[in-house]
Amino acid sequence: MRVKIWGARGSVPSPGPETVRYGGNTSCVQVTLSDGTLLALDAGTGIRSMGLGLAEPARPVHILLTHLHMDHIQGLMFFGPAFDPTSEIVIWGPEAPDASLRDRIARYISAPLSPVEVRELPCHVSFNEAPHSEWKIGPATIRAASVTHRGPTLGYRITEGDVSLCYIPDHEPALGADLRDDGPEWISGFELARGATVLMHDGQYTSDEYSRRVGWGHSRLADALAFGRRVGAKRLVVFHHDPLHSDDFLDALQGDAVERWADLGGEPTSLEFAVERRELSVDRLPRSAASASATPEPRPARGGGAARGGGGSAPSRESSRSP
Repeated sequence: MRVKIWGARGSVPSPGPETVRYGGNTSCVQVTLSDGTLLALDAGTGIRSMGLGLAEPARPVHILLTHLHMDHIQGLMFFGPAFDPTSEIVIWGPEAPDASLRDRIARYISAPLSPVEVRELPCHVSFNEAPHSEWKIGPATIRAASVTHRGPTLGYRITEGDVSLCYIPDHEPALGADLRDDGPEWISGFELARGATVLMHDGQYTSDEYSRRVGWGHSRLADALAFGRRVGAKRLVVFHHDPLHSDDFLDALQGDAVERWADLGGEPTSLEFAVERRELSVDRLPRSAASASATPEPRPARGGGAARGGGGSAPSRESSRSP
């Protein structure tokens, strides 16, 4: 399984000289399975570049949407294969009680936001609400689960053979839960992410920023690290960078994160921050690294409560932004 990050920024695109190294495009991750099957995890502005980089697809492209906030779908209208009459695109996403997935996406791909309607797209496109059970795409098994965020939101786990990628880009697992002491059944996303070979997870805020944004649906870095260790992820990729976090700021944040990850018992080389255009290979880790990432012993379950603090200090600054 091969992975390429086309966009790792959260909330709104943030191009410019301050973000040239980590990238300014919003969420999109390309996954290529062993038989060449192509998946796109989310369709933020990064999917435009993904489309430009593809040869003429000879097989369907599966787009797995975690949710329909603008930063996760705003690239759909700029995805080249959508305008190729020989292309087949299969879009998966969360169900909602008010309308079908197709109708909800059509609210964006329609006037006044778009000059083209969904029904006018020349490609062969289909829309599917993600099943509540596992399903197959090519040689991979796909599992989706609802996670804590604003509105219907999914995380995905893609398993091929004995390796797995878990993708939870927008997630606030510490809302009403103690990530260190609560039982797994009280922690959003726990079973989905448990023991994943690679976990890509929301780490948008510093602790200072998060204190003013509790309930917005995103994680502070300390909680992303605690969640990654608690579920026993073999490798953690911190994702969904805040649009006001510059390259230099993220460099400092990553340095602090590596130290805190090691303090939690993680192997420093198994933690990284997502970087646009970076390619990853999802492989089994050597036995020593896998042992360092073993799932911690679950603690007794107890009732949830208000969101709680945790973790050491991290670089922070005062800023004002949208969720």
